[in-house]
Amino acid sequence: MKVPQFEAKHSLFEEKVRESFKKQLFMKHIGAELIAVRPGYCEIKLPYAEELTQQHGFFHAGVVATIADNASGYAAFTLMEASSSILTVEFKINLIAPGQGDFLLAKAEVLHRGRTITLCNTRVFSVTNGTEKLSAVVQASLMQLHDREDGK
Repeated sequence: MKVPQFEAKHSLFEEKVRESFKKQLFMKHIGAELIAVRPGYCEIKLPYAEELTQQHGFFHAGVVATIADNASGYAAFTLMEASSSILTVEFKINLIAPGQGDFLLAKAEVLHRGRTITLCNTRVFSVTNGTEKLSAVVQASLMQLHDREDGK
């Protein structure tokens, strides 16, 4: 699948994304890191921690969904007006393989940008010794809140 190429609407898109990510206290709590940001794209890494696992020792599906949701949101946010913020409208997750290994890596790409709603596809990989294995696929719809910056 060829993903469309997008241009940001302002030059401070990466700074805005990174500032917003720092305000996400839950991301800080679980140890998630914002790895890559470019127009229409975002990567979030989550190192393994026993506290993030379920009864079989795999990353909990809720944690997988959390980083996919955030990566989707920030991929969409890169294409929005500087005075806007973002909220998830809906997402669907397919869990393909258990999340396990050294860390999870969520890679989100914008598929379609509308005036208000943006559609993203996010793949979450389990990474062990540098080898990626697909763990989940997420499709998310995100809403631009026009003229409403974070926290307002």
